[in-house]
Amino acid sequence: MNAVEVADRLRAFIAQLGQPLACLDIETTGSHTERDRITEIGIVTLHPDGTQSNWSCLIHPGCAIPARITTLTGITNEMVADQPVFAHRAQALLERLENHIVIAHNARFDLGFLKQAFRREGIRFNPSVLCSVKLSRQMFPAERRHNLDSVMQRMGLSCAARHRALGDAAVVADFITTLACTRAEELLAACRAQRQRPSLPPHLAPERIDEIPDTPGVYLMYGDGALPLYIGKSIHLRRRVLDHFRNDHREQKEMRLAQAVQHIDWIETPGELSALLLESRLIKTLSPLFNRKLRRTRDLCTWHWVFGNVQPPRLLRGDDVIPGSCYGPFRHATQAKQVLRELAAKHGLCDIRLGLQSGSGPCFAHQIKRCRGVCVGQESPMQHDLRLATALEELRIKQWPYDGPVVLHESDDHTGASWHVIDQWVHWGTAHNEAELDAVLEHPRPNFDRDTYLILLRHLDPARVTPLSSRSDRPIRLIEA
Repeated sequence: MNAVEVADRLRAFIAQLGQPLACLDIETTGSHTERDRITEIGIVTLHPDGTQSNWSCLIHPGCAIPARITTLTGITNEMVADQPVFAHRAQALLERLENHIVIAHNARFDLGFLKQAFRREGIRFNPSVLCSVKLSRQMFPAERRHNLDSVMQRMGLSCAARHRALGDAAVVADFITTLACTRAEELLAACRAQRQRPSLPPHLAPERIDEIPDTPGVYLMYGDGALPLYIGKSIHLRRRVLDHFRNDHREQKEMRLAQAVQHIDWIETPGELSALLLESRLIKTLSPLFNRKLRRTRDLCTWHWVFGNVQPPRLLRGDDVIPGSCYGPFRHATQAKQVLRELAAKHGLCDIRLGLQSGSGPCFAHQIKRCRGVCVGQESPMQHDLRLATALEELRIKQWPYDGPVVLHESDDHTGASWHVIDQWVHWGTAHNEAELDAVLEHPRPNFDRDTYLILLRHLDPARVTPLSSRSDRPIRLIEA
């Protein structure tokens, strides 16, 4: 096919697509969108008349280029030393990308960096985007590899400067041009399909997203391993999963997660409480890489203190929690002591009486005029402890409001009923019928869990509770939905 025929077919393809294409590639100092910076930008524009033009520039990143990046790209600190910073290139770049469809290989990476760079300059940048990795997957579904080197080998393309921005952008342009000349209708359909759906990770099949119900439940995101990367919950599963991919350009965590996700599973639940409890349990069991707050805390502890007791607050470790006279809970002893010190500073409490300092006489806090002087007789222990009781009140682990275990009912029309057995703020287990309930009650009561306690504080609805203490020898009759 000669150059005139190529231009004609490309012109026809772009006319059907509706906008010219800006084939883009960037080089950076690393992969972190907030910490790292752009070093080079390359654009090959496919114009409506079937011609193309090239534009590239080096960018001073404002930081050193790591040696490993120089080895990969060939871009050195000396090459960018006299180049303008991104702010001085922003307007010229914007003019070349506005009113174009921006296409890049793994567009999430390139667009993530560009959006962050424009955002730092106060410029809103939200172009129409196509990802050539996803197009390759759609056009060549039988192939396993879709990185740029694999695409070049498969289609017989060459690159004058691999891992340089303009060289890689030119490969993307050749990829589009070749398919526009040989499989135009399929390529057009793939482009339209991609533009009509949210920006999904390149390894994630769009059909899998369509299967996710918009109901309460827990979702598990996997990479290429057997254990999940991330576990989350929502009362609208599909909507929440898509939110991850809408936010990935703004938050580094979402960016990294989106790059790694290859598969998603989910478990539907009858309501929010079931989803919260299941999420907490799965995270503690499986320890996903991207979950932090709900991971298993082996050093759980609380402060135990009774008003009128001459003993200072005592740190209880593990699951030995006494509702009503314990305060917390805390993920570890360091956090517990830090909170007590902050309360002491705020309320003028004595470090010696709190057990935070040993010895007798004036405590250190009194010497810097922070303690009101119970340690030197300037106030009574009763006055001091009244303030301590007030300070601790918000941290008090609430008294269990029932005489013993209860069943909390939750149901919906789709997943049926769940009966949560709860005692002393501990989730004993979940049953879906009378037989399962008896099996749950035969198990030893689990240990106290900080996250379960906080969940139940918000969701223990008396209207949906059946106390088990009122149960006779007859099988319990649970409340109906």
